[in-house]
Amino acid sequence: MAAEEATDRPPTTRPDVSVVVPVYNTLRYLRPCLDSLLRQTIGPGRMEIVAVDDGSTDGSGRLLDRLAARHPGTLRVVHQANSGGPAAPCNRGLELATGRYVFFLGSDDRLGPEALERLVATADRYGSDVVLGKVVGVNGRHVFADVFAAGNAVDVSLFDSALPWSLANTKLFRRDLVDRLGLRFPEDMPVLSDQPFTLAACYHARRISVLADYDYYHAVRRLDARNITYHSRVDQRLVSVERLFAFVADLIPAGERRNAVLSRHVGLELANLVGDDFRRLDRATQERVHATVRRLVDQHVTDGVRDRLDIEARLRLGAVAGGGVDELLAVIAQDTGRGVPATLVAAGRWHAGYPGAPTAWTDVTDVRADWLARLDTVEVSWVDGRTVTVTARSPYPRFAAEAGPVRLVAGPVAGTTRLDATDPTGRTVRTDFPVDRLLAASAASGQRHPVRADVDGGHGRGGAPVRAPRLAAGRPRLLRHGARLYGVAATVDPRNGQLVLSVVPVTVGQLVGRVRRRLSGATRPAGPPPRPGAVPAGSVPERAGHHAEPAPAKLGHLTVAS
Repeated sequence: MAAEEATDRPPTTRPDVSVVVPVYNTLRYLRPCLDSLLRQTIGPGRMEIVAVDDGSTDGSGRLLDRLAARHPGTLRVVHQANSGGPAAPCNRGLELATGRYVFFLGSDDRLGPEALERLVATADRYGSDVVLGKVVGVNGRHVFADVFAAGNAVDVSLFDSALPWSLANTKLFRRDLVDRLGLRFPEDMPVLSDQPFTLAACYHARRISVLADYDYYHAVRRLDARNITYHSRVDQRLVSVERLFAFVADLIPAGERRNAVLSRHVGLELANLVGDDFRRLDRATQERVHATVRRLVDQHVTDGVRDRLDIEARLRLGAVAGGGVDELLAVIAQDTGRGVPATLVAAGRWHAGYPGAPTAWTDVTDVRADWLARLDTVEVSWVDGRTVTVTARSPYPRFAAEAGPVRLVAGPVAGTTRLDATDPTGRTVRTDFPVDRLLAASAASGQRHPVRADVDGGHGRGGAPVRAPRLAAGRPRLLRHGARLYGVAATVDPRNGQLVLSVVPVTVGQLVGRVRRRLSGATRPAGPPPRPGAVPAGSVPERAGHHAEPAPAKLGHLTVAS
């Protein structure tokens, strides 16, 4: 097209980095995304942008053409018919990219101004084939951040770090490595297609570097939550997960190194298929999901993989391996309705007391510390204007004597935990989370802080997510941190029922709209009741959209009790 012809680069120059941007119906976010690229400190002479419009129908393609006309030599645009997923536009962009390095950017995300300059400098200085810069969530989008916890690292292993939990393709890749391996995105995977590309690059890389000293990549949670991962059909997910497992098995020989990588895919992609929302599927789909998950468990979940799983994934996947759909549904019903079941002790062995569950997989003797850390939220309340208190309870009668010191943490924030003196059984703990610390631990764009319990007693150290199966809905508190306002509230992760303390920025426009709605509601005659699912007037909606991660509840349906 004309836009493509107008942006040809002189053949004597080669950019340091090509940024490939696959685009499909992201008009609302596309301009900030491209602005963040055009303002990169690396400068237009060292960078090219290849935007691939994958059949957008919302005007995204027209915006790309207008910007390409304004930035010839920097922004190159190609258009193609919709392919149904991100793999094909990424491959097309990769074919057109000419830089020494290539970087992939989601068209609803954006980069920090110095991101590319810092990434390229690191790769050049240390000879890194792959460089991962710190990723931060925007609008409450969840990102796995453990790989950044230790700070900058020149040389990171795929097999003894948290890198397997950060396998999105949002990294700097050396083009020579990509060409030598012939890396492309598998177009037969409707979702998760970036993971084989990233895994192969990291597996064969001479050096992988991680940078945690700057907010490089801003992963934006979309308001409409309509990206392909959120709305992928179950059958698409099943196909993609099966192909992903086959790819890993073919790439990495059996043993501890494969176990280290598969533990992520088993604990996340596979366990997600039998998360709490499994119960909402029709019976035929439940049967298909169960059969696929059971087959993959039988083929790939070795003792070494199982030993790396958290207690929740162990129990759910054990339910699949040891029983049928009805047994799995009984486990989900227990977790989501009644909470942590009782502990059954027989012949010195501990079993999770799920109704009707085969004892072959309910044995938690070897992970008793993790089992003791499973707590249910009883209440979330505001003790004063600046403290959120979480009250949680264990069903185990000897919890106080055997669990040892207990600590509840919300993301990186450790609360002050104590036994509840009003419970003579010693099974209830109360934890105060200072809101100032939650705000300080959150990016300006907001953050979700999943709540976990850690124990350290006679059965060793263990941990588990704190669930909130019966928590009543409430509204967020509006609090100021610096010059900005935030809504602080407790939410429940719909995938696994985990309690999450959410910090979401609130704009002036949202506040003005809230006041207007209240005023109009006070003067408007009574009308019909709101439609089901509508956000109540006066609530603060949370923004939505996250690649590969579950959508937190809207701020209009929060669970902080005043």
